[in-house]
Amino acid sequence: MEVTIRQAQSSDIEAMLLLLEELFSIEKDFDFDSAKSRKGLEMIITGTKDKAIFVADCCRMVVGMCSVQSVISTAEGQNSGLVEDLVVNKRFRRKGVASLLLGRIEKWAMDNGIKRLQLLADINNKSALDFYHGKRWSKTQLICLRKYTEDI
Repeated sequence: MEVTIRQAQSSDIEAMLLLLEELFSIEKDFDFDSAKSRKGLEMIITGTKDKAIFVADCCRMVVGMCSVQSVISTAEGQNSGLVEDLVVNKRFRRKGVASLLLGRIEKWAMDNGIKRLQLLADINNKSALDFYHGKRWSKTQLICLRKYTEDI
């Protein structure tokens, strides 16, 4: 099985939407909304170079994806990267695809002067947490809080 990691293109959006639907079925904090997800994917793909989406391509089929966006960290005094939406199609899991995607995100971060990467993972997704731990990601004392502006 040969897997190629490449920058996502607009023509990959339909396949990425299927992956996001799969991911959001696991994550209890999000409901899949195709229109919203499509808009977000388009914003990243057509946006500035401080963000990127990479896809895993196997036999001309998108089997995984991961995105990253640069933010300014006052703790680091420079940019840090927010990793989102690392997901691999169920049939291709445990074959090294997620490792390839994460490795490509890490290279992108180094190439773009990013000091630290961070991500959110569902606290109940043990396989994802074990994966990140195995890749030398560490837990912090921080928790994620959110508020929608429509609630203000």
